Amino acid sequence: MQSTLERASQWLALLCKLVAGIALVALLGVTIADVGTRYLYRLTEGAIALRVSGSVELVSYLMLFSLLAAMAANVERSQVVVEAFSHGLSPGIKNRLHGVYLLGFTALGLILFLGLLDSASAAARHGEVTQDLRIPMGPIYHAAAVLSLLLGLRSLVHAVLSAVFGAEGEVSRGD
Repeated sequence: MQSTLERASQWLALLCKLVAGIALVALLGVTIADVGTRYLYRLTEGAIALRVSGSVELVSYLMLFSLLAAMAANVERSQVVVEAFSHGLSPGIKNRLHGVYLLGFTALGLILFLGLLDSASAAARHGEVTQDLRIPMGPIYHAAAVLSLLLGLRSLVHAVLSAVFGAEGEVSRGD
């Protein structure tokens, strides 16, 4: 069972890294295009007036997707261990404490998921759209909800691996 959970977590991490990478590259592309067209406008003294409409809006939603996906992809590296608090503890107890800590991220992911699902249904009912580009907000909230669910699922998988099986997670040392 432990190896099945580890493989499932690796596949989910790969999916989240792919989503985060695509969102980050798109974010950079929108930013570069916006800055480039503004610079071209200034260089030609207004003769060439190309614009990237809604660039701030696009960047904000792409940043949301990239951050949620990156959080889900790296949840097992989330804890900073301060040696002053855990210096005398055995590695097994530290691993189990890490699993309990990850239950908080599980709760966070599930709360975000439920809240975003509620926002998505409200946005769909009321026809809510983004301010500049008039993109429907429902699909944006649904995508963010799915990424939040992935955060909760990966946190739960690693909480079980650490708390039940005592598997060592990757943690940052706060020396």
